[in-house]
Amino acid sequence: MITNATGQDLEKRIEQLVAEHLAATRQAVTAAVERAFAKAEGESAQQRERPKQTTQRSRRRRPDEVAALGERFYAAVCDNPGETMMGLAAALGVRSQELSVPVARLKRDDRVRSVGNRSHTRYFPMASETKGEKAVEA
Repeated sequence: MITNATGQDLEKRIEQLVAEHLAATRQAVTAAVERAFAKAEGESAQQRERPKQTTQRSRRRRPDEVAALGERFYAAVCDNPGETMMGLAAALGVRSQELSVPVARLKRDDRVRSVGNRSHTRYFPMASETKGEKAVEA
């Protein structure tokens, strides 16, 4: 049988363990909340900086610049037939979005054809009649 003195000691020990557990849990929760807020503050600082970078409007390119970029694209397609827009853009050192107008003009002029959809689109040069005639004459 447990005596009264032993029961009180046991009760004090249990209360002490529970208090230690609560203190450790409180510290862990406080640290987790501080980390979460620090991370959220860091992300919001980054988010505040992003619009400054993305709100820059690109200037309208002159027709000769568009034509020159189209010619560079055409040369890249001739060198790498069947390449994707991302690969060709990387080879030219431009973003793929910058190539949309030059590529549309090349396709309209039947100098380039595309096969596939979206990111799987591959570009090929079209054989021109003058090249074919030169090959026959030679």
